[in-house]
Amino acid sequence: MPMLSVVTACFNEEQNVAEVHRQVREVLETLPPRGDEPYTWEHVFIDNASTDRTVEILRGICAEDRRVKVIVNTRNFGHIRSPFHGLLQARGDAVISIVADLQDPPEMIRDFVAKWEAGYKVVVGVKQESREKRAMFFLRGMFYRLVDRLSEVPLVRNFTGFGLYDRVVMDTLREIDDPYPYFRGLICDLGYERAEILYTQPTRHRGITKNNFYTLYDMAMLGITNHSKVPLRLAAMAGFASSLLALLVALVYLILKLTMWDTFELGLAPLVIGVYLFASVQLFFIGMLGEYIGSIHTQVYHRPLVIEKERINFD
Repeated sequence: MPMLSVVTACFNEEQNVAEVHRQVREVLETLPPRGDEPYTWEHVFIDNASTDRTVEILRGICAEDRRVKVIVNTRNFGHIRSPFHGLLQARGDAVISIVADLQDPPEMIRDFVAKWEAGYKVVVGVKQESREKRAMFFLRGMFYRLVDRLSEVPLVRNFTGFGLYDRVVMDTLREIDDPYPYFRGLICDLGYERAEILYTQPTRHRGITKNNFYTLYDMAMLGITNHSKVPLRLAAMAGFASSLLALLVALVYLILKLTMWDTFELGLAPLVIGVYLFASVQLFFIGMLGEYIGSIHTQVYHRPLVIEKERINFD
């Protein structure tokens, strides 16, 4: 019998986990059979050491529905490692990633499965609109465009990871064994035939977002360092261009001084401006170089994605 796995990562989502489970279950239980075989399914929650009642609520759901499974981490392993680990633990013929705050509409699972049955190995949801703040949606769009322009592989803009992935894709991800993956870019990098489904992202109705400036910055830098060498090459080109500019300015000042020895004064302003300009450019590219070194550092250590504290219903 064909099996679907739905994976939901959560952290302090006591107001949402029961509702997302209910909506996902309603969709999965009403899926038309695949040929003569009805679908079986599992819903895997991976909890990032929540400090509220999230785990307690999940225990109650597991007691009532054996198809719900829970992984509880020993600590908060972040917004990248924990969801990816959860996906790798799924055992379905297709794996669907959906967030706990209901900003990924569960009813789209039907569309995902239909495209998967049509032969696509990857089916992704692409935000055409969002009911979040316009400024935030605009900034996210700018980020997606920037990463897409810099990336060596064409990326899907406004794709957050919400989608369906065939078992073949998941087996490939397990073989890659990346300890800190940029999942959105990795899916595009694999090159499997992909279907894209547009949707409007609803607003969060319960709880508060767990994203902050650091997590968003981390995701942005990860997307750039994992899929582009452009910043490193820009640093080399900027260094060469600035050296030519400095040489040109030096020659101009030398000529002016020789031709107007008594009247031409160098002044401190050009020196101060030049020093601050070149210093700021150097600091920027040193920072970018540090991001690449940090990425290499993470890969070299190759620590496990998460350390599990407990598993529920996996027996």
